Amino acid sequence: QVHLVESGGGLVQAGGSLRLSCAFSGGTFESYAMGWFRQAPGKEREFVAAISWSGGGLYYADSVKGRFTISRDNAKNTVFLQMNSLKPEDTAVYYCAADWRHAGGRRSTSDYDYWGQGTQVTVSS
Repeated sequence: QVHLVESGGGLVQAGGSLRLSCAFSGGTFESYAMGWFRQAPGKEREFVAAISWSGGGLYYADSVKGRFTISRDNAKNTVFLQMNSLKPEDTAVYYCAADWRHAGGRRSTSDYDYWGQGTQVTVSS
């Protein structure tokens, strides 16, 4: 059974940076495209970024393009989300998700097979 554990969230001032990590276990990491989603209070979970199994395909929501960078280290079974120039509207619980045997880049929550428990990111103004 695949297990995902996010870390790296916290409280940061607007304009600051955070790096989220998601540790993958219980399966073959290279068989999964990976994604990051977020959910703010009272809102639906939304797509943030995705990466193909090889790391060659990168996909971003318009709201984070140019500020966030997704990457993966297949040797360490870990996916990352580097978040720069953070804004108060980036405040949310951030989730990583695994998409089995797909090339990557899917943006719907229903496309992903496994989810982590989430990590809180709070950006103060």
